[in-house]
Amino acid sequence: MITFALTTIVSPSEVKAEDPYMWDAGAVLGMSGYLGDAGGSNPFRRPGVMFGGLARYNFNERWAMRGQMSVSTLSGNTADFDNVYPDNAEYSFRSTVGEFSVRGECNFLPYGMGEAYKSLSRWSPFVSVGVGVSMINCDGASSFSPVIPLSAGVKYKMTRRLNLSVEFSMTKTFSDKIDGESLDDPYGIKSSFIKNTDWYSALSVSLSYEFGQRCSVCNRIN
Repeated sequence: MITFALTTIVSPSEVKAEDPYMWDAGAVLGMSGYLGDAGGSNPFRRPGVMFGGLARYNFNERWAMRGQMSVSTLSGNTADFDNVYPDNAEYSFRSTVGEFSVRGECNFLPYGMGEAYKSLSRWSPFVSVGVGVSMINCDGASSFSPVIPLSAGVKYKMTRRLNLSVEFSMTKTFSDKIDGESLDDPYGIKSSFIKNTDWYSALSVSLSYEFGQRCSVCNRIN
């Protein structure tokens, strides 16, 4: 009788402590890079700064949807590599790119803490892909472009609510204006809308905090 009473009192709080959280939000900081007409094959030849914020809805231990806003500084100079442009012209630029994107995220391992019966892992590699829009400002000229961000990384659960992630991302733009009007088709060769475009990248670290506990009603004792 005493054992049953203790179980009735203790079990609800123990189950509640193991309930997962639906949301997490946090900050992102990293190094940005550029691939285009004024850069070589190394996107971090002239590194910039990337910072922003994210909010993530966790469907379960494997799948999540992330919204992210970020700002990246990018630069390039054709004097850095051996490409020769018509009339031996040289180009350089500095630009700022603001991005808003929504990304689907997949964890390779069942990510989380608690809920021992699920064999959760405190760390997991992950990949993400999404769609978004970027606002580009280069040398005083502004433009917009749809983008497709692709990324891979590793996340680690420092505590039940605190997550640390390291991520490398490549973002495909549908614009050739990240590096300015002068480098919009510098060879004068008309190419497809998809091929004649710029990319930007980031190597970043994010820290996020979970909230919005998901109640496992079926496991509770009323």
